Amino acid sequence: MSKKSGKSRVINFLKYSFLTILSFVSIFPFIWMIIATTNKSVDVTRGTLIPGSYFFENLKSLLGSDLKYMTAFKNSLIIAVLTTVLAMIVSSLAGYAFEVYKTKTRDKVFNFILLSMMVPFAALIVPLFRLFSKLNNVPGLKTISLNTHGAVIIISIATAFLIFFFRQNTKTFPKDLIEAARIDGLGEFAIFFRIYMPTMKSTYAAATIVTFMASWNNYLWPLIALQSPDKRTLPLVISALGSSYTPDYGMIMTAVVIATLPTALIFFLMQKHFVAGMTGSVKG
Repeated sequence: MSKKSGKSRVINFLKYSFLTILSFVSIFPFIWMIIATTNKSVDVTRGTLIPGSYFFENLKSLLGSDLKYMTAFKNSLIIAVLTTVLAMIVSSLAGYAFEVYKTKTRDKVFNFILLSMMVPFAALIVPLFRLFSKLNNVPGLKTISLNTHGAVIIISIATAFLIFFFRQNTKTFPKDLIEAARIDGLGEFAIFFRIYMPTMKSTYAAATIVTFMASWNNYLWPLIALQSPDKRTLPLVISALGSSYTPDYGMIMTAVVIATLPTALIFFLMQKHFVAGMTGSVKG
């Protein structure tokens, strides 16, 4: 064996050893979280790393609690799905229009939208609360007033990040397809829904993952907007589980694991297109 070959093997060994250790450190919290669902609260606080036989008791306690975990799960699912679907349509339309249609004020309006990303959401809570609280008195707008799912959904369907993301990815979209479709007599909306959306499926996959996870894990605005117990989402219920005088950590870990499943499922279903979408690639 040559010295060069031996050196290469040592380098590869060190490289893969480092990556193995790093992978274990990254995945260990999830492994511990799953193990914790099978143990009693006292064993979780001791840091036990051996699976127990208390999972079904923790699950029964969770489903039987006064906080209505499954109702919160349903609320989160409704909000996350509707937010994601509407955001994909509205934000992609905006990003597509900013790139395809050229006007004198296009870049000025787009830069103004980007400036809104610099405003922290905490600074918007009071104006948003005052705005949505007044919608109760407006006929036809009660479905997006305070203490409704609409109040949580509507502020997330056209974000500056998503519009920017879709516009940047639209730069890679072949404009010749648009011209060819117009020559064939297709309308602008038909071009968007029948040509643009199927071609940019990688971009939509990446945006779907990011939007769904952000909506599913959203805590601050639902805490302010959803004041009724039967309207609460999973982050609010999990926070309430941990704020009791004597928290049941086995039950809390069970709640966290169940809450993690939808986002993990969405990611694994779309992971093939995720990297391509984030790097701006177009997949036919």
